[in-house]
Amino acid sequence: MKRILAIVAIAVLAAAGCGGGAAGGGSGNRLSIATGGTTGVYYVYGGGLAKQLSSNIANTQATASVTSASVENIKLLASGRADIAFSQSDTAADAVNGKDTFTAPQPIKAIARIYDNYAHVVVSPGVEANTVADLKGKRVSLGPANSGTQVVARRMLEAAGVDPDTDISKQQLSINESVQAAKDGTIDAFFWVGGVPTAGITDLATSKPDMKMLDTSDVLQTMQATYGEQYVSLDVDMSVYKLSDSIKTVGIANVLLVPDSMDEQLAYDITKTLFAKKAELTAVHPEAEKLDPALGQQVAPVQLHPGAARYYQEQG
Repeated sequence: MKRILAIVAIAVLAAAGCGGGAAGGGSGNRLSIATGGTTGVYYVYGGGLAKQLSSNIANTQATASVTSASVENIKLLASGRADIAFSQSDTAADAVNGKDTFTAPQPIKAIARIYDNYAHVVVSPGVEANTVADLKGKRVSLGPANSGTQVVARRMLEAAGVDPDTDISKQQLSINESVQAAKDGTIDAFFWVGGVPTAGITDLATSKPDMKMLDTSDVLQTMQATYGEQYVSLDVDMSVYKLSDSIKTVGIANVLLVPDSMDEQLAYDITKTLFAKKAELTAVHPEAEKLDPALGQQVAPVQLHPGAARYYQEQG
């Protein structure tokens, strides 16, 4: 954990509130990367990406910003306050279709699909709950406002027959706050949607090995029927959190997004650097090992940015 944070610290210079300002053609670029909470994968991955973009694209300075993740990240892109954003594919689909939290289609394009997120439903030590439906009547964090986690949490609860507004004592905590609240016993469970391992959950499992994660496979079919095949089944080997057994949970792809107005050459350079520096990014977080140009193009219903599309065409 200390090693990962040390690597990220090198790349993260000015966190939240850093305005976007990308120039064209790889010259004089100041790139703000919208990520997520500090103990989530987006932030670690984004810090590593910022370092590689700064080192490999001429006259470029990239920084990673702490955010509430997917929904906020897309809003930052659309408002010109971020230049690159991590997002879940379900939230990105809502954005381009102007659905749910987005009142109109958002002006975004995709650079790449990068890895899959895992829905973590974490139950605090001593709490009796074995399914998502068992969370009814309990104190549950759905993730911070304007996060992809909250979108998925609400959909999972509804699929289990639990009203997220009336059937639980709802809180909206970040991953850091959720982990601390679980340690303190002030919440019974929390949702987190991210890669594995997520540092905050590793920390919780280390200090509270009697915590557990729920198998959520029972809500998947309803979610697919309601929202589409972007939700898939993923296996979690709990040894990544130094716990025993394995579970099945809901999975959602992650995509890297940019404004649709980004200069084509800059988008090409970002895409090329992302894949060319796979080894360096994997050293920052193992989820970068999933980078693959064939997978990277699978961003529907979001369209690829023309610069990214040109890179993939060159790769055959």
